[in-house]
Amino acid sequence: MSIRLIIISLLCSCMMTVQGAEQLFTQQPTMMPKMAKSGEHSVGVKTFEVANPQQLNLTDFESLQDRQLTLEVWYPAQKGGKLATYENVTRLNKAFAVQGEAYRDAKPQAQGDFPLVVLSHGYTGYRTIMFYLGEHLASHGYVVVGIDHTDSTNEDVDFNNNPGSGFVSTLINRARDQQFVLDYFSKSNHEFSEVTNTDHAAVIGYSMGGFGAINTVGGCYDFNSAGLQRLGFPEQAANAMLPLFNFCRAGLENVDNRWKAMISFAPWGQELNVHSAASLAQINVPTLYIAGENDDISGYEMGVKKLYEQTGGENTFMLVYENARHNFAPHPAPKVAFETDIEIGHYIEPAWSNEALTRINEHFALSFLNCYVKSHEESCQLLPTREDATQLKDAQGKLSEPWPGFPDRWGTGMQFHSKKVNE
Repeated sequence: MSIRLIIISLLCSCMMTVQGAEQLFTQQPTMMPKMAKSGEHSVGVKTFEVANPQQLNLTDFESLQDRQLTLEVWYPAQKGGKLATYENVTRLNKAFAVQGEAYRDAKPQAQGDFPLVVLSHGYTGYRTIMFYLGEHLASHGYVVVGIDHTDSTNEDVDFNNNPGSGFVSTLINRARDQQFVLDYFSKSNHEFSEVTNTDHAAVIGYSMGGFGAINTVGGCYDFNSAGLQRLGFPEQAANAMLPLFNFCRAGLENVDNRWKAMISFAPWGQELNVHSAASLAQINVPTLYIAGENDDISGYEMGVKKLYEQTGGENTFMLVYENARHNFAPHPAPKVAFETDIEIGHYIEPAWSNEALTRINEHFALSFLNCYVKSHEESCQLLPTREDATQLKDAQGKLSEPWPGFPDRWGTGMQFHSKKVNE
């Protein structure tokens, strides 16, 4: 290549990346499972400010007030525009910006029938902590809405001086926020109204987002006074507040039948039995749990695995990352997070490449949603029927087949459990 062409290429690259934004992902088209490859749609992204009216005021626990939420919406878009950056702060309030692949404020496609997916972060977090998944699903024909859960974002919580300040709000509002987003996009006139199918919706939650998602699809909360005291509530407050915490189905009388699937990454709570076992047994929304075998936040054996075992319905699955802890869902760490242990501890997986994890997450999330939200039978076939991902040699030295959609010799260190197969 001539020097002139090299300079032109470098200039084009600079024009495509907003100054100061980090590129967290490399180009590895051959190192990903099938459904981690981008879809046919160009992706747009837009930020919304909305209000959920007349919600409980958590300063006095009596009055009502509008609950303000910031949403990030990814959607199939018309081509063109400026590449988006996602700006946020770490838990210690260090600012960063990362480069996205969606186009900021691009026009939605003129026609479509794209299912709605609600994307819910953990405690603490932010609406773009899984931006890679929002962009990926939108490229395959979904409208994805990431929520900033007010009171429990990195920006809202002073993690040094008062790390638990948003926890009460998280317990009360997480599922309700998820349900509100579905209702908002169903009832409001907005620029995505003509292309969004809210009758076929899914909720995806990470950590406390997963805690909420389980409730949203029917896993009732079952807090008791001792459990709340273990979380730091004084005895008198724990007894008084139990009715506020113990509700079902995001506060609805019945599970909203528009929810066609739920994915829960490392959901918190079942080490404390915060979800009623009886209600979990009644869940019939197709469910995919994704767990770290060494999760030291939500727990595995008595946490996520127990949730999987207690959840009813044959369309219940669990993907397990061996030797992973709790941080397999967020985007890879920005540079500023490497400055302190508390920051990098929000992102890093010691035994895994976080970029590899995002690609596997994309593959399974899309396969599962295509199967149960879009009813694509070919995607159902991508859910493994063999528990262990590792390929083994037979007596003749031939390797067993890889998991569906995985390149030969690529998948290892994972397990896939299925009620459909095991029952």
